[in-house]
Amino acid sequence: MTHKKAFIFDLDGVIVDTAKYHFLAWQKIANELNIDFTLEHNELLKGVSRVRSLDLILELGKVTVSQEVKNKWLTQKNEEYLTYLVDMDQSELLPGVITTLQFLKDKNQPIALGSASKNARPILEKTGIISYFDAIVDGNDVTNAKPDPEVFLIAAQQLGITPENSIVFEDSVAGIQAANIAKMTSIGIGDKKNLYEAQFIFDDFTQIQKSFLENLISK
Repeated sequence: MTHKKAFIFDLDGVIVDTAKYHFLAWQKIANELNIDFTLEHNELLKGVSRVRSLDLILELGKVTVSQEVKNKWLTQKNEEYLTYLVDMDQSELLPGVITTLQFLKDKNQPIALGSASKNARPILEKTGIISYFDAIVDGNDVTNAKPDPEVFLIAAQQLGITPENSIVFEDSVAGIQAANIAKMTSIGIGDKKNLYEAQFIFDDFTQIQKSFLENLISK
């Protein structure tokens, strides 16, 4: 009997290193507002929606503006971010990602993307890996941002797998919390100091052995 598990991947910081581009785009807006926005501050925005990210930056600088001005900055941020994606290709994929995706595909395991990004599909296309995914749930499909588990629950549902049989790969605190709330297996990719709530933590996918993945499948 073949065990089926849902393997759900976040995008930014897990599959591709686009977090640096988000930082640069947000930093440009913060500079215009004379807000000191650092890489440490950027950690708070990982896995968070664009709207909430802007609110956090404005709170940081104690800046209050109208919704109309907010909308202008949200558009400006996205346009700035997209300029960094124009030349994106497979070289932007983080180490070990394709090996992991291919292993799961060879094992006939359902794979989904669960990301707050509204640019997920073009990124997957530009990096040449969209065919690995049986379901794609992004910022266009959800109402609630992580740590609300909506994005992961929808992904599992689309794959036809229960939350208890779903595994999430995340690089953000909010994403790990969302996976845990959904009663899914949470795997942190990145800094152990930030991702201590995850059930398993790896620096990157090169550390994940095939035996570890096989064990997840067979449980």
